Parts: sequence; C-alpha cells; structure tokens
Amino acid sequence: MSAIRFGLVLAGLALLAVLPIYGSPTVVQFGINVLMLAVLAQSWNIIGGYAGYASFGNSVFFGLGCYGVAIAMVKWQLPFAAGMVFGSVVAVIFAVLIGILVLRLKGHYFAIATLALAQLMGAIISNIGLADRAQGLVLSSFADDTLIYELFLGLLVVVTLTVYWLTRSRFGFGLIAIRENEEGAAVMGVNTTLYKVVAFALSALFTSLAGGIYTYQITAIDPPTAFDISYNVKMIIMAVFGGPGTVFGPIVGAFVLSLISDILASEVTSVASLFFGVVVVAAVVLMPRGIADVIRQFGKTRWRYFVDNLKAHRV
Repeated sequence: MSAIRFGLVLAGLALLAVLPIYGSPTVVQFGINVLMLAVLAQSWNIIGGYAGYASFGNSVFFGLGCYGVAIAMVKWQLPFAAGMVFGSVVAVIFAVLIGILVLRLKGHYFAIATLALAQLMGAIISNIGLADRAQGLVLSSFADDTLIYELFLGLLVVVTLTVYWLTRSRFGFGLIAIRENEEGAAVMGVNTTLYKVVAFALSALFTSLAGGIYTYQITAIDPPTAFDISYNVKMIIMAVFGGPGTVFGPIVGAFVLSLISDILASEVTSVASLFFGVVVVAAVVLMPRGIADVIRQFGKTRWRYFVDNLKAHRV
C-alpha cells in the first residue's frame, strides 16, 4: 500500500471514529447499519471473493452469533464478551463441520446447498428449549448507540486487515489459485480442502461477531430475525458491487448501496424495494468485477468498459 493511500485510509478511519461525537442520532444509526453491512460484505469476501465460493450460508453464522450472545446473557447470566466468544466458537465449529461436506460442491450446487442451511438452522433453533424456541430471547441490558458504532467499526478494521493479509500471504494466494482454477491449484500442491475450510471458518468468525453485536443493539432475537436470508443477499450484492476479491471494494459497495437505498426508502418507498434487484442485474451486466475494477480500467477504456461488458453478457 502506497504512503498516500495509507494516509487516506487513516484519515478516513479517524473521521469515522469521531462521527458519534459530532453526528446526530440519525447519522450514528445510519453509520451503525453501514458498518454492520460492511463487516458482513467483507466477511463474505473471504470465501466468496477470494476463494470463489458464493456462500448463501453466512446468515447461519450471523444467527449463531446472535443466539450465542443471547443465550449467554439471558440463560447463563454471562457478560457480553463471553457471549461473543461462545457464539463465534459455535459458528466456527459449525463452519468447519459443514464446510468439509458442502465445499466439495461447486457453483450453483454449492450456492443451493448453503441457501438451505439458513432455513434448516432456523427450524432447529425454533425447537430448542435453551433458545426459548420460536418466541426468542430478550436481553435485560443494552448498549448505547455510540458503543455499538465503535464495536462495529473496530470489527470492520480487524476483518479488513485480515483481508489485506490475504493479499500478501501464501494462504491468500492459495485461495486465489482455487478461485481461478481449483484443479490446477491442487496439482501445484495447494491443499484445496484445508484452504477452503479455513476460509469458510474465517468468514464464519467475523460474521458471527457481527451477529453478536447486532443482538446487543436490538436486545431481542428470534429465529426469523437471526437467520434472515436478506442479510446474506445484501452482503453478496454489496461485495460484488464494490469489487469481490479486493480489500476495500466490499466497504465501498456497502456505503454506496446503503446510502442510495436509504435515500430511496425515505423518498420513494415503492422504488426502494426494487433497488437491490436492479443493482444485481446492472452490476452483473455492466461491471461484473465491481467498482474497484471500474476505477482501475475506466481511465484507459472510458465508456467502452461498460459497452464491452454489455456485449460479453448479452443474451
């Protein structure tokens, strides 16, 4: 990373850190939503952007993180930090066990298999007495918005540093090799099963931590809320829109799409509900490698960049 880019990143981080001091409650709440979605998109980026496995099962890890905090605080009277550890450990163990099985699948078979996990886990939790079944759990304590904001910001920094490490490490190069040509990567000595499972577990870790913070914010959780598949859809769209397999692409995608969606929701509610569907089509057709690739290529090709992509994806 160049000195100029590093300085810009530090300046942006400093501005984000002091936002709760000078921002209105509405701005802080918007910041919380953006930071959470950025964490989720960046977490998905590890398995989807670098390993090339489009997981629809990350909402399961989010839900396990939610219930980890809720069960620890409500049932066992443990502090929030202990709940975060419990939820993340459960999510990582589940990711490893299920990853050994589903990561043998590829393409749409893998996507369909992981999509079913959220519905399955929601049904299981709805029948577990420790989680109070379908009625869910309610926390007796809560954190103020400033704390929640700073927790999400700190988590975003950690997961982004992890993604940056992937761009410089042998493990990250192995994931990229798997994404580009898994059979070729195996021939070159990459333990593809191990690499994919570890990437899946890392993605699960950060996603579950985001779920734990989210529960601490809203103080009440039930299966439909915890295992909401819409979060998984949003994290994929934001990562793809910003640029999968890049360090800052998912963050940019989360901020831009959240801002536009928020504006549409306040101005034209009926349009807002269609927004993400339009984004998916536009992103896949016009900029399949995200905003990050547009920034790199637009100076050279100008508008021909979009024309070439449109021709490549025409029916």
